[in-house]
Amino acid sequence: MISKILYALQVKIGTDFEFNLKKVLTLLDQCQEDSIICTPEVVFSGFAYQRMEEAAEFSKIATQTLLEATKNHTLITTMIEKNHQHFFNNLKVFHKGEIVHKQSKNKLFALGDEQLHFCAGSEDEIAPFYIDSIKCAALNCFELRFIDLWKRVQGADIIFVPAQWGKQRKDQFETLCKALAIANQSFVVASDGANDTMAKGSSVITPYGVVYKNDKKECVQAQVDLRETSKMRKYIQTGIQINL
Repeated sequence: MISKILYALQVKIGTDFEFNLKKVLTLLDQCQEDSIICTPEVVFSGFAYQRMEEAAEFSKIATQTLLEATKNHTLITTMIEKNHQHFFNNLKVFHKGEIVHKQSKNKLFALGDEQLHFCAGSEDEIAPFYIDSIKCAALNCFELRFIDLWKRVQGADIIFVPAQWGKQRKDQFETLCKALAIANQSFVVASDGANDTMAKGSSVITPYGVVYKNDKKECVQAQVDLRETSKMRKYIQTGIQINL
């Protein structure tokens, strides 16, 4: 059995960046060693459109803090960063004290005016990465709606979805995450914010479509056997690569 504990955080995001970071660090301390944790999108600052410079500077502090805090964990999160005078919503994977993967959000949510504040990353950055020997991939919030991007994460054993998804579209978020797990025969770890306007719905979903979620918790967890992806792909053959 290739066992792993997966966590989807479901926290409120405030205007105090330092408090937001401390909240994530507190929950990280409560997670079992060698587990994998996914946070909501831009969990350290929220979409701080009036404070983008400040948020980008704080992301440098958060990054250094997380490099130390993830010596015994893996953390998938996103943060506002600046590069060549442009702001990006960057997804970063911290694994045992290192950044092992980074991708900038490619699909910006026009309803939330993201395109007015961020530059879009390259679609080519949405690519598999490895956590130890586990093939993983990630879609950042709105990217979940684009079926062509599902092809880019196909074959991963775990797909992470950090999000700030509105509660008006809660059913769509939960349905798309479950469909992603079933269609790609993979585990999905989806983490949404818990503010009043957010859908919540953070969950760990199995390749069979079994959903572990609890909208009242800050931390949703499940211990999984990663060989289930291979079993599913052997049983129902749709051409997806078998990794484990």
